[in-house]
Amino acid sequence: MPDEDGLRLRRLLWVFTILTIVLVTPSVVGRVEYALTYARERARLQAAKENLQDFELDQVSHAFRMIAQLVGPSVVNVRTARGPGEGQGSGVIVDPADYIVTNNHVVEGVDTAEIQLSDGRRGSASVIGVDPLTDIAVLKTELGDLVAAEWGDSTQLQVGDIVWALGSPFGLQKSITFGILSAKERRGITGSRVIQEFLQTDAAVNPGNSGGPLVNYEGKVVGINTAIIGPSYQGISFAVPSELAKGSYEQLREHGYVLRGFLGIGPEEVPEGVARELGLDANEGVLVVSVQPNSPASDAGMRPFDVILAWNGEKFSDPTLLSRAIAATPIGTEVPVEILRRTRRGMEALDLKVKVAARPRNR
Repeated sequence: MPDEDGLRLRRLLWVFTILTIVLVTPSVVGRVEYALTYARERARLQAAKENLQDFELDQVSHAFRMIAQLVGPSVVNVRTARGPGEGQGSGVIVDPADYIVTNNHVVEGVDTAEIQLSDGRRGSASVIGVDPLTDIAVLKTELGDLVAAEWGDSTQLQVGDIVWALGSPFGLQKSITFGILSAKERRGITGSRVIQEFLQTDAAVNPGNSGGPLVNYEGKVVGINTAIIGPSYQGISFAVPSELAKGSYEQLREHGYVLRGFLGIGPEEVPEGVARELGLDANEGVLVVSVQPNSPASDAGMRPFDVILAWNGEKFSDPTLLSRAIAATPIGTEVPVEILRRTRRGMEALDLKVKVAARPRNR
């Protein structure tokens, strides 16, 4: 019996040992895992601290401050009175001789606007010209001692570039936001495809930012903030590229209006089905959907549903680019136009001569 008692005791000790291991091991493993995780996190924290010091992010913050300080003095708040209501927007001084660029829709229908400079001075500004096709307007004030921003080249921008938007969103003056250039050459945003295109950004632009500058990393004006999707910022905003805005500004300053070549057609992209029916390749030609009476197009014999293949020897498939080529053609120039027309005999390629006129001021 003593042997049986000893055997029973050994069995109990064995069971107790197993239970102890089962109960204690998870706790030990947990503590070991926690220690390892804690050590890894501490190592990551130390590495991040050292790397941040190496990257010198204070220089990035400093660069942002420099952009605000460089461009801020050139940004103005614009207010207009229309009947019982009051409108507001922004503008940017582009010449120390008192010239300010803003949006046409900011000053539409008024001859003067009230402005406030970044230094607090207030005064009036005369609207010396507007260009509805690019939504650009030019103001002139007599306040003097203005700080002008420098024009940049929007054609050099690349998608992903950092850009800054300055202005007075909701009347909050001296506001600056930043983002990246999301896309270039956005067309049809405002319903007009005549010559207009936009830079798309994700910089926070809200009502009141309209007319303010969009600037690059050098603090140069590469766009004029114009439109947003929806009533407030949703991550998508648009600016008139400086390539268009500067051209409009220069003509408005010199003439008070923009002189453009005029053909008198309604251009649209060739629908895929029509292209197949006409035997056109993809991205070939611009469809004429309408021809205005007593226009250069009608005088030259152009008809609705003609397809313009080439203007002045250059092939086109984008109606906006064709419109811009027409607009840039000197008034009075005779231009060869290659078209494709459906007739009773089938499809015919025709060569027409068009004498370019000046675009009517209200179109």
